[in-house]
Parts: sequence; structure tokens; C-alpha cells
Amino acid sequence: MIVKDTNLTGINLLKKGKVRDVYEYNDCLLIISTDRISAFDVVLPTPIPYKGEILNQLSLFWFDYLKDVIDNHVITSDVDSYPEGLRKYKDILAYRSVYVKKAKPFSVECIVRGYISGSGWKEYRKTGTVCGIKLKEGLKESDKLDEPIFTPSTKADMGEHDINISFEKMVDIVGKDIANLLKEFSIRLYIKASNYALSKGIIIADTKLEFGLYNDKIILIDEVFTPDSSRFWPLDTYKPGEAQISLDKQYIRDYLINLDWENMEKIPELPSDVVRNTFLKYKHAYEILTGNKFRIEDINR
Repeated sequence: MIVKDTNLTGINLLKKGKVRDVYEYNDCLLIISTDRISAFDVVLPTPIPYKGEILNQLSLFWFDYLKDVIDNHVITSDVDSYPEGLRKYKDILAYRSVYVKKAKPFSVECIVRGYISGSGWKEYRKTGTVCGIKLKEGLKESDKLDEPIFTPSTKADMGEHDINISFEKMVDIVGKDIANLLKEFSIRLYIKASNYALSKGIIIADTKLEFGLYNDKIILIDEVFTPDSSRFWPLDTYKPGEAQISLDKQYIRDYLINLDWENMEKIPELPSDVVRNTFLKYKHAYEILTGNKFRIEDINR
């Protein structure tokens, strides 16, 4: 079943994000990962079948794997354990939802880069910096950095663009102590996750993390190390000095760039081969990282 939008009658829809619909229930939150896909902060007209299930299941894997670094917002993902008022929507919620603590999100996105790519590479070529951080000379596209760098951004609403900010600006937004903790947690999480992924044959080039405050404690929220929030490169095809084969949303970005989408009045529906290839990339990343076979083989059924 393709889930592009949700409508849980009688349940308070708190927020409709680019990909996730967030409901409020019993002073907790229900997060549903839909099959919507966004690129360049625009929600595309064509959903990717089962994408929400993959994102949700992969995040759950990482939340569990990383829980010794920092606590997270997960209460349960077992629909049969949800409050009675939610269980009637089991057909929609199974595999693609999680019932979580209602944390207060920090209004910044925590980005960690271990390799130079994307917007970071573009900036480096012009200024020798990434988000204002001076890097050594002579780096090539997709090179591994000597150590991961922390490059926060604003957290934009749907239809608006995230903006890279300096660490000093982040301090102005959340305070010095919180900023230092978020930076420390982000780098620790990235190092642990990227080392694990590397052992499975995937490079995590960079990632976006989000945190919230719950009972005066910082916890990890939202999604974690998914193809929507991270750059995944197969280790066996990695070749510094050029753009990499990806198992993430970069495939969609590249398609739109080649389409010259910015000059279009309306983005057209994605072709069936692009939809299928996107699904297969996400599925492949999930299976490599978790060691589990995705439960649906035929996206056309």
C-alpha cells in the first residue's frame, strides 16, 4: 500500500513535514513515515513505494544500535502495543510508524561531514572552506576529511530552505552549553555509525541529525542515518576525485538537475524507472546495513 498522506480521523495532526506526518496522542507523538520524497526542499509529486517503511525500519535499527551513546525518543514501534485509539489504524501504521516521547526539538539541524561532497565541495572549490571551516589545500571531490567536521544549519519549514550557519550562530540560537553537547553527540554518533557501516561495505559521507529536550535531558529524535538524511556510498566503487555512486536521495537530485527542474513551472511525475531505481537503492542500503531482507520484493504488486 502506497501511503502518500495520512488521515487518522479523530487524532490530532500536529505537523505535516516533507516526508513524515506527526500526530499527537496521550501527550506522546505518533510519527508516520510516508512514501513522499523531497529534493531541494520540494516535495515531489510521485511517491516512492515502501520508502516510508524502509526509512522507519532503518531508523529503528540505528536508534537501537546507538542507544549507548545517547537515549532516543522511541517508546514502541509495535502497533499492537499502541494505545487502543491508534490500533484501529494498523493497516496504515504497520512498519512505517513509531510511537515516541514528546520532546521539544532544538531549532537547528546537526550535520556531520566525514567526506567532502555536495554543497561542501562547491564551497571548498570557491573558498577553501566548508561552512566557514578552513580545510587543508588540495582536497579532491569525495575525499575523506582528516576528521569529521560539524556544520549546523537552520531547520526550515516545508517549502523553505535550510541555511548553513556557523557554530557561533548556533550558540546564539540554543546557547553555548547545549551547542557544545549537540556537537559532541553528533560527532560521536557519526563515528560509531560510520565505522559500523564501513564494516558492511558502505561509506556514510555525511549525515543530518536532530535532537530534542525531554524531561530536561537531550535525546535523539526524528530519523537516523537513512538514505534521506545521509549520503551512502558503496565502498567497493569509491573513487576520490569524482562524484560517487550513491544509495541515497542523491540519485533523485541528479535526475532533477538533469531535468533542469528549476526552470519548470511544475515538476512532472517521476518516470517509473526512476521510481523503481530509487526504491532499489533504498532497499539495498537497508538490507546491507541491517542484515535483514526487506519483506516486500515486488514494488509493482
